[in-house]
Order: sequence, then C-alpha cells, then structure tokens
Amino acid sequence: MSFRIDDEVLKCVHMNADVYKVCLQHALSTEKEEVMGLLIGEIDENKEARVSALVMLRRSDKRKDRVEISPEQLSGAAELAEKLAEELKRPMRVIGWYHSHPHITVWPSHVDIRTQLSYQMLDQGFVGIIFSVFSEDKSSKEQEIQVTCFQSVGCDAMPEKRDIDLFIVPTQTVSEPCLKAMVRLPEILVEEERETHDKACQLAVNNILSAVYNDAELTKAMCHIAELVSLPLFTTVDKLYRDSESKVNKLKLEKDHLTKQLKRLQEISHK
Repeated sequence: MSFRIDDEVLKCVHMNADVYKVCLQHALSTEKEEVMGLLIGEIDENKEARVSALVMLRRSDKRKDRVEISPEQLSGAAELAEKLAEELKRPMRVIGWYHSHPHITVWPSHVDIRTQLSYQMLDQGFVGIIFSVFSEDKSSKEQEIQVTCFQSVGCDAMPEKRDIDLFIVPTQTVSEPCLKAMVRLPEILVEEERETHDKACQLAVNNILSAVYNDAELTKAMCHIAELVSLPLFTTVDKLYRDSESKVNKLKLEKDHLTKQLKRLQEISHK
C-alpha cells in the first residue's frame, strides 16, 4: 500500500533563539559524524510550529552519513514533552527532529527525505531541520553554517523535499530546558565514547596490544571532549550566571529605589 502526503499541513516554523543556539552547539560538537536531536513545541491553529525546547540524543550508530537513535530515547523525549506541557500549561509535544551535516551540503539526502516521511506517517506536522557545519565558502575561504527546514511530500515510493520557512525568535535568556540540554552534551559524548570503547574491547579479548590501543583512543577522546566541549561550555554557563547575577543586582537596586520613593509619597500623603 502506497502512502502519500500532498496537503500543506505546516506553513512555517518559529524556533526560539536559545533552542537554535543549543542545536548549533550540538552540531558543532563533532565534525566526523552526524548528530541528532528532537524538537519540542506546539503547532497552532494557523499551522505554524513553535519550537521552545529540544532533546539531544545519544547515537546508537555513529557513521559519517547517517545517525540512528533507539526507541527508548524517543520515548524519553515524549515523556519530557509531557512534563513541559504540565509545567507551562501548554500542549507541548515532539514536533520535529534536527541533525547535522558536517563538511557536506545542507540539502537533505534521499535517506533524510525518507526518514522525514516515516515521521510524517505518524504526525503530518512533523518537521526536519538540518545544520550544515564545518563547511568552507569557496570564495571567501571562511567557515559557514547553513540551515534548512523541510518536510517530505509525495508518495513513499519517491518522496520529495518541500522547504518550510524557518524564523528564529529572539530570547533574552536561556530557558531551563535548554540549559539542561546544554549541560547534558558532554555527558552524551562521554557515554558514546565509552560504548565505542567497550564494543572494541569485546572484539579484542585477550589481546594486550589492542587493549592498550583502545584505552589510548578512549583517553584521547576524553581529552578532546574536555578541551573542545566542556571548557567552552563552562565559559558559556559562567557568563550566563554572571549576567543573571548582574541583572538581579540591578533589579534589587531598582527595588530599593522604588521602595524609598513609595515611602516618601506615603509620608507626604499623611501630612
């Protein structure tokens, strides 16, 4: 039986700037393999999607040209969406996915388009976003980042890409769900490297040289994560903390000033 999607279910996507920032941070965490995550938000009556949170996913299959996730992680993302819906009193759910294209074009591959179609079979409002990173502009020789937002249309035998307008909505702060996802990134990378190490060790039982090599590769990967991911993340979080602390102090001063003015007005009114 052939499945076909023709109707324009989704008009555009509005993504909060803090979500965009964390997605990009995830995409830039590795230039050898693709990474993936899920987008959480809502789709209103005007067929406009609003993304306000994300879930970074640990890769169960690390390859240069594709990424796979486990059903358990999909279930965990749905549970997080339900918790956010309760906290925000809004109908939050998983409405899309994102993944990276390191060193290659931003356009979705045939695999991406088919993967997107499979998601739309479950939810026709589901959207896909791709971040092309570590690419070089041929004229300026500078690093460039490109983003595309898309859905699949047509039948499952030969689906095609349909562009969806993506708008980044400015945010003054980083939301708590985004901050938690940001801090979770080094943990995910460490878990992936340990899993790769354990699989390699299982294939090289009773081989001392292979064991030494595998341990050295794990140590190298951990140093890479600490230097290129954890340290910049610490700097970012520390800056967010200092900015928040500065805002709190300014608000306290303003509160004290307004309190003094209010007391003066009350004294004048009593005279």
